[in-house]
Amino acid sequence: MSEEIIIAGFGGQGVLSMGKILAYSGIMQDQEVSWMPSYGPEMRGGTANVTVILSDERISSPYLKVYDTAIILNQQSMDKFESTVKPGGILLYDTNGISHHPTRTDIKIYQIEGAKLAAEMGNKKVFNMIILGAFLKIKPIVKLENVLSGLKKSLSERYHHLIPLNKEAITMGMNHLKVFNAQQQIIHS
Repeated sequence: MSEEIIIAGFGGQGVLSMGKILAYSGIMQDQEVSWMPSYGPEMRGGTANVTVILSDERISSPYLKVYDTAIILNQQSMDKFESTVKPGGILLYDTNGISHHPTRTDIKIYQIEGAKLAAEMGNKKVFNMIILGAFLKIKPIVKLENVLSGLKKSLSERYHHLIPLNKEAITMGMNHLKVFNAQQQIIHS
């Protein structure tokens, strides 16, 4: 098993922490892991992306030009990374702020209204966990208990009381995923 993932959006959306949680989860499952962040000098609002590789075998390089999965959280990232998904791969995106939806027909495309769901939950900071839940529904490559352990490891101890809320957000993402077809738009939930 090998999964090569790009997660891309704006700084402040939890892009890097989502990747870090996936990486910790893979480590807890005795997988080989690579986590390589890339971000601009801005703290919030600048572009950010992270490449995560989870594999049962050694990882030869963290640098990738094509991915099995792209998790896209803004239009700039859609424009940049839609074409980098391998044929037969997966593109998962949050609909908020997307004006040009993906058009490829050789990949599987999924939507999640993460920003809307986070607002409904009353905490915009769980946005990335909603997105992660949607991804894990599509590709359960790490176990939920390892994700929660990864979350505990990546959060400062003073925020551990928020882990149940984050678990709820992951479940929310799993339950609100939509399949998107470039010709027919949304085909089912």
